[in-house]
Amino acid sequence: MGAAVRVRGLVKKFGNFTAVNGLTFDIEEGEIFGLLGPNGSGKSTTLLIIATVYKPTAGDVEVYGHSVTKRPDEVRKLVGIAFQDPKALWVDNPYELLVWHAMVVGYGLLDARRAVREIMEELEIWEHRGKLFSELSGGTRKKVEIAKLFLQKPKVSIFDEPTAQLDVTTKHRVWEMIRALKDEGRTVIVATNDMTEAERLSDRVGIIYKGSLRALGSPAELKDRIPAGDVLELRVDGALGEHVISALARALGTEKLNVSNGTLKAYVNRGEEKAAIAIETLSRLGVRVRSISIKEPTLDDVFFYFTGAQLGEGK
Repeated sequence: MGAAVRVRGLVKKFGNFTAVNGLTFDIEEGEIFGLLGPNGSGKSTTLLIIATVYKPTAGDVEVYGHSVTKRPDEVRKLVGIAFQDPKALWVDNPYELLVWHAMVVGYGLLDARRAVREIMEELEIWEHRGKLFSELSGGTRKKVEIAKLFLQKPKVSIFDEPTAQLDVTTKHRVWEMIRALKDEGRTVIVATNDMTEAERLSDRVGIIYKGSLRALGSPAELKDRIPAGDVLELRVDGALGEHVISALARALGTEKLNVSNGTLKAYVNRGEEKAAIAIETLSRLGVRVRSISIKEPTLDDVFFYFTGAQLGEGK
């Protein structure tokens, strides 16, 4: 199979602000592609260009060979999007909204009613079918928004933060429903700032930060690209001064140190050996180590390695 989506030199500016800065990558047909980055990184802008909601400032996107700038009407026949913020009039009720949406994408009335009931029951929102949209909780509104895509089942399904505001049980159910779209041969794009979601769902992940693509590959490939194979995690008492961090980096032979809320992460080779060095160094500098662990890298570690930032950090 070839590429379902080709992104080439994509730039989007809003006035003097550059939201997307020269993105180039392919999304393969039939894969779940995760776009991972913090809020404000350019994920949603990229998705909205693919869905023809925004026009690019420069560059182009092709969906199954159709350009979003030259043939947007053809692209819209192939793409569907569940927005990060649910879209509906406050006076709508979810059942009527979804039946209308189902008929717009090609269902007959009876089939629309049947399919909408099935999706609403699967997402456990059937009991809310008669309420006004304004009366729904944030999580229920989110379920209504993503239900549109599960009804439409386009060739390219785009989910922008699909499980934000959802409880853990529903989150896992939605992941299974997204995997089912892939099993049916659909191409799926999921933008998320949830490391677990990206790792559980994605065949490949693109890490985006400050509008630029910093890394691309399967979760396993990205972890393997961290040269130091172990993550040394230490919890300490008190704040760590710059002189302590610098001394520890020199002792461990690494420049990749991440300090946050009393926890220090160092990316090292030979973790067991470096753990002893870390304890000795910190003890000599008067820092008490409360706990220490050695583990394999996570996508959180991958994100820090390629961006130097925590995923929770914005622009």
